Amino acid sequence: MVAILTHVIFVLAIALCAVLLPDIAFDEKSRNAILLVGVIGMWRWSWGLVHLVRSLWFRLVRFPRTRKLAERTADAEGYGHAFFLITSFRIDAPTTAKVYRGAFIAAAEAPAGATVVCSIVELGDERLIRRLAEVMYGEKLPFTLEIVRIPGTGKRDALAHGFRAIAAYNPARADTVSVIDGDSIIPPDLVRKCACLFQIDPQLGALTTDEVCTVEGAEIFKQWYSMRFAQRQILMSSHGLAQRVLTLTGRMSMFRAEVACSPEFIDHVQNDYIHHWRLGRIKMLTGDDKSSWFWLLKNGYKMYYVPDVQVETIEQPPDPNFLKSAYALMTRWFGNMLRTNSRALQLGPVKIGAFTWWSILDQRISMWTSLSGITLALLGTAFITPWTFAFYMLWVAVSRYLLALTFLTVRPSINLVYIPLLYFNQIFGSLVKVIIFFRLDRQKWTRQKTALKKTDSAFEARFKEWSSHLINTVALLVFVSVLVLLSNMHNYTTSEQPPRMPRVSERTFP
Repeated sequence: MVAILTHVIFVLAIALCAVLLPDIAFDEKSRNAILLVGVIGMWRWSWGLVHLVRSLWFRLVRFPRTRKLAERTADAEGYGHAFFLITSFRIDAPTTAKVYRGAFIAAAEAPAGATVVCSIVELGDERLIRRLAEVMYGEKLPFTLEIVRIPGTGKRDALAHGFRAIAAYNPARADTVSVIDGDSIIPPDLVRKCACLFQIDPQLGALTTDEVCTVEGAEIFKQWYSMRFAQRQILMSSHGLAQRVLTLTGRMSMFRAEVACSPEFIDHVQNDYIHHWRLGRIKMLTGDDKSSWFWLLKNGYKMYYVPDVQVETIEQPPDPNFLKSAYALMTRWFGNMLRTNSRALQLGPVKIGAFTWWSILDQRISMWTSLSGITLALLGTAFITPWTFAFYMLWVAVSRYLLALTFLTVRPSINLVYIPLLYFNQIFGSLVKVIIFFRLDRQKWTRQKTALKKTDSAFEARFKEWSSHLINTVALLVFVSVLVLLSNMHNYTTSEQPPRMPRVSERTFP
């Protein structure tokens, strides 16, 4: 009841603000700018509506049919052996205990047996894992437990060693490998609810699931993560309809075992890199999930989304300051996306599907269109009327509230703080994308505090740094110039034409 009353008060407050705003007669130039914002907004909102409709159809109609077929098939033909690959590095003991306890329970309940491979660095983690297994099940475990100790050279190496350890078991085609991060708690029925999907589609290479989170830190972090995961559920469900999600999250993704144990796949995850025309060869430090996603996409595999299975993640923001944490996390998230974006586009719509290809292209377009509204609002405030920004913020409040309401299709409740957080995600996130787009060599882990080793000479490093600044600045100037030009286009086409000479009647000269 309190939540409903809060929403009613918010709507009334918005209505009051709309009434109190002055009735301004905008001139022709102003109306052109408003029209431009409206056209871009309609395009973005129609694209969002497409995602929402596709999400509802997938979760309410398509996926329930798929699940029934998959469970019937698995019950008749049986499940394959389940492998779990868990990577842990510098995660606190309570979190580690929760993660492995969840994995052990899921392994014990796997219908056809399970093997848990722990790819770790520190001896303390090994002792904790073995002791936990002993406390839970005694000396005779209901699954096979294998510990793989590696040097602390990064998650990519940890995954590669783990995949090779699993490959030594010679898994069958029906077997699966669940790759689990060291801060992700999987449900007990993970194998039964997900592995059956591999039985009905031989082209299925991997899948991922819905996520919920437990956040350590201030309330704003909890609301931010909650909002992001609600938005993720809608978008991933939309892409699930195309059978090719746009990311295989490292928190928990399940792979067909023969794919995960392929030497080419393992080498790609461990040693992935891209070539950039200005920055040269960029070795991929973060974004192992994007590397595995691209390999599957390139090789023609499907990637499902499972909306009715939730993995709980324990989120530990890298900094108590919200802005610093958001920047650090977005730099990693969006950097991973942009470094893979170009080569995914090169695969073409025929190979990966028109909807998936356009969605990948839209990742590049949206970081610019998202900034168009606030840019024109600031220009209008400076050159037309100070009330421009007030009208713009009213539009932001109304539109983001409507967007937040769509989250009720995937979550039981929403918080009004989602409204400013959605706008923050759009503007701040787009700015981070623009910055990273011209600095794709910038990579850094958040928890591990490790960065990519620099091998450039002093001249090369300075050239890359200053050329990034230059091109980024030019791109922003061109962006603003194009917006100004488009908002004045109508003026140019309807401006007063030069006077025409009067027609002279035909005469016959002697």
